[in-house]
Amino acid sequence: MLASPQMLTAKPARRRELLGRVFDSGCSHVFVADHVSFHVGLGMDGLVQAALIAGVEPRLRVVVGVYLLALRHPVPVARQIATLCESAPGGLVLGVGVGGEDRHEIEICGVDPRSRGRRTDESLTALRALLRGEPASHDCEFFRFEEARIVPAPDPPVSIVVGGRSDAAVRRAALLGDGWLGVWCSPRRFAQVRDQTAEIAADAGRPAPREHGLQVWLGIDATRARARERLARGMEDMYRVPFERFEAYSPHGSPAEVADFLAPYVEAGCRFFNLMPVAESPEAGIDAVAEIRERLHAAVPTGPSKGNG
Repeated sequence: MLASPQMLTAKPARRRELLGRVFDSGCSHVFVADHVSFHVGLGMDGLVQAALIAGVEPRLRVVVGVYLLALRHPVPVARQIATLCESAPGGLVLGVGVGGEDRHEIEICGVDPRSRGRRTDESLTALRALLRGEPASHDCEFFRFEEARIVPAPDPPVSIVVGGRSDAAVRRAALLGDGWLGVWCSPRRFAQVRDQTAEIAADAGRPAPREHGLQVWLGIDATRARARERLARGMEDMYRVPFERFEAYSPHGSPAEVADFLAPYVEAGCRFFNLMPVAESPEAGIDAVAEIRERLHAAVPTGPSKGNG
């Protein structure tokens, strides 16, 4: 599930209480977003948030979904990741995406929005080399470095999942990722991408990516009407577009109804969910995600790996 703003901006005791509740609920990870200045200036640094959570509740893994790697130079990013992993080995999954909902956010970072896909490919290639702990060099149209070395290398290695719905994102996940992080897609499309990434990877002579996940906003309430109203308000405040654009892929209602909605994704190959619950309180959202998790495990024997919320 998502580390909500209340978890990250609350006083330390309250922050520790909420993150502890997530762990006690049976979930093994939280996920955090990454933005520099989204729409009206909203932002959060995904790796800083991951470090904050690791310091408060080291028993939880953190999935960054998704990190806007093209807006940063890969060498200092590799150092940030290596530093975080020294304190929390195995505690980070890095989701990488190109962004795109707000072109202005990309422009103010000095990046041409038209280049963000190519930049992401080059940066991912460089980042993977740097995280192996050996001297690495890279020369491309966006940056150049020679014999850069980042030690100690993360042990175990950091899993990298690639987000995005385009054909380019699917290919990026197959060639440079350990999995695909889907969003706003049907179970049928999810299964298609699972198969496509395996085929593309096989053609390139690399193992099939398997750490596929899905990022989902969901509304929680005893009645579907109230759940929908709460979810629509939250998503429209964030994305500045009508909720109807997201509604088909954004479940709302009771935890049982949401679990029924998500079960086909597990059957389509989803290994973990990043769930953003919009509920009457952080506690209600955490408890709902815990119930959804239990229902998915009961309904789908081959469901998400244990603890993934």
